[in-house]
Amino acid sequence: MTAIAAPSLRQDAQVIALVGVAHGVSHFFHLILAPLFPWLKQAFDLSYAELGLLMTVFFVVSGIGQAVAGFVVDRVGARAVLFSGMALLGLSALALATAQNYPMLLAGSMLAGLGNSVFHPADFTLLNKRVSAGRLGHAFSVHGISGNLGWAAAPVFLAGIAGIAGWRTALVAAAFVPFAWLAVLLAYRGILATEHGQAAAAGKHAGAPQQEGGALAFIRLPAVWMCFAFFFITAMALGGIQSFSAAGLRDLYNMSLASATAGQTAYMLASAAGMVWGGFLASKAARHDRTIAMAFAASGLFSLLIASALAPGWMAVLLMGAVGFGAGVAGPSRDLLIRAAAPKNATGRVYGVVYSGLDIGLAAGPLLFGALMDAHHPALVFVLIGVFQVLAILTAVNVGSNTARRAAAAQAA
Repeated sequence: MTAIAAPSLRQDAQVIALVGVAHGVSHFFHLILAPLFPWLKQAFDLSYAELGLLMTVFFVVSGIGQAVAGFVVDRVGARAVLFSGMALLGLSALALATAQNYPMLLAGSMLAGLGNSVFHPADFTLLNKRVSAGRLGHAFSVHGISGNLGWAAAPVFLAGIAGIAGWRTALVAAAFVPFAWLAVLLAYRGILATEHGQAAAAGKHAGAPQQEGGALAFIRLPAVWMCFAFFFITAMALGGIQSFSAAGLRDLYNMSLASATAGQTAYMLASAAGMVWGGFLASKAARHDRTIAMAFAASGLFSLLIASALAPGWMAVLLMGAVGFGAGVAGPSRDLLIRAAAPKNATGRVYGVVYSGLDIGLAAGPLLFGALMDAHHPALVFVLIGVFQVLAILTAVNVGSNTARRAAAAQAA
């Protein structure tokens, strides 16, 4: 039997870039509607609750679809699923651009959520199978950074075009983003093939449990549900940061909206920087749960310090950056931790189920933190963000310990 050559640096870089930009496009579509709320509210005479429901529908459909998409990835291959998700995002933007009433907006949001649902199971299956093991930490780092850049680009792109040419034109322009990258993916489809077992050196999960007992056997693994809980908890914190950290800072520190928004921007930029460093740490670390524990312990502590309102306003902005940096450092180690816990040949299913916790948390988090802000408790917003980050440590350590025990048992056997 002829051995398959390890991927070259050039191929690794190509796969990482192709998948990374695709992930950035999916995060861009997380905010396909939010920056346009002022225009949509006026055009359709909508309440804030109706606008918020558009986002909730997006993440609910994405969360459910993500769990299903993992099975499809394992059945037909990640490449085809990724292509379909990119096409659905483009179609959803066109559907939203032509919406004539609120039900059509809901339908467009659901279509966007369906398109978004495929990216994590497809992306991580491609990275695990087509990138060499020594570069996976950097691959996951780039993957996370590209998502943050997608979040950052959406408001500027959409609001900028809407301010000049209207919200419908902005959505039509947004449709070109996934369609253009789909064309690039099709051009390089050869290096994204996984259907025929073209496993990279990263394809063998050292110490990973073998898939036995059918397609649903993996759901009996406690580590899978601990990973799900980890994503749900961290997404609850992220939902609070994305939706209400600026408002919370403004109320707590009596600062201007511009300064409060700078705190949110500091979180995102520092998170991206943390992912770069986290990629180097993840490539060298043997126990990824320990890296996650240290990063989130620091991040949670800084969140509680913000909640105390003891620091001056300018320092609160810097502390928001520190919270983001800790969360970013944990990102690549988090993805490698899940990879180690996944049964062999069930990567798509595991990532699909686990990452559905992210969508559920992003759907539920704003509701919880919005209630706190309505009750005039901005400090509790940051207290809960810190508490969620500390709780995430417990789930990560549990997953790491469980995976280590399985690896030791496999070696003994």
